[in-house]
Amino acid sequence: MSIDVTGVSKRFGDFVALDDVSVSLPTGQLTALLGPSGGGKSTLLRIIAGLDSADAGTIVIEGTEATHLPAQKRNVGFVFQHYAVFKHLTVARNVAFGLEIRKRSRDEIAHRVDELLELVHLKQFAHRLPAQLSGGQRQRMALARALAVEPTVLLLDEPFGALDAKVRKELRDWLRRLHDEVAVTTVFVTHDQEEAMEVADEIVVINDGRIEQVGTPDQLYDEPANDFVMSFLGEVTQLGGVRLRPHDVEVASSPRAAGGVEGEVHRLLRVGFEVRLTVLTVDGQEVSVVMTRTHARSLDLTVGSTVWLTPATGATIIPRMELAVG
Repeated sequence: MSIDVTGVSKRFGDFVALDDVSVSLPTGQLTALLGPSGGGKSTLLRIIAGLDSADAGTIVIEGTEATHLPAQKRNVGFVFQHYAVFKHLTVARNVAFGLEIRKRSRDEIAHRVDELLELVHLKQFAHRLPAQLSGGQRQRMALARALAVEPTVLLLDEPFGALDAKVRKELRDWLRRLHDEVAVTTVFVTHDQEEAMEVADEIVVINDGRIEQVGTPDQLYDEPANDFVMSFLGEVTQLGGVRLRPHDVEVASSPRAAGGVEGEVHRLLRVGFEVRLTVLTVDGQEVSVVMTRTHARSLDLTVGSTVWLTPATGATIIPRMELAVG
């Protein structure tokens, strides 16, 4: 395994940021640390990088005990959300910086910088200053700078958090392609579920300083370990005694399905190709439903329509969790 985290704990005063966290992150994979703000994901990333120290536990990177190694000796590339660029240096000089302080030859630096700028599609901007680049271009420059020293591991802390939605989507696609080309072990922090599901080979869900589940995007979405994971990875609604995804609720305009729950369309909202319904059942439950515009039109649905709801075949379902009696 590329990164082994064992029994890592970290406190900031009375706040427990990480509570006995253990996880193994495989070599060559792109792994997302996903969770809500304050859940501990950035703290774990910084401890792996050597930017923070753990109160307890060990970090092993590529078989090397790194728990007490300073950051500069871990051969880790780190990319922050806010670029951390040298504003007075050109794009090429920013990328070359790590190589220059390692006393590489001028020819080696020039070759490596040229190679990386081509890789991140910034070769034509080599002599520009960072201020002359767009946000997405600056983030690509930051990634090139992190890759310049050929790190064993690349760590990214909310790398696209400061960018608008369209640029985030473009950079997510680009990061996935870049990782497939470079094949460096990559770990990135995000609170964006779609970003993690779209980009990562494996996702580590962290909440309240603890790991809730580790798995592929499909495993986490289809086989959530608990109610938190299911809720965090997408919208959840309740139908009768089960919790399921709104798109996993079947809607019929007649009670043909045995066991269907009768209700009335209370709200109807079209968002692009989707139609989102709120159905008030005869038992007083509000059920959220997502369906295609075509399907909604075929049922001739309007506010006030009577419908029958059932879980779709193959739906991901978690039984309603009862409160434990102490």
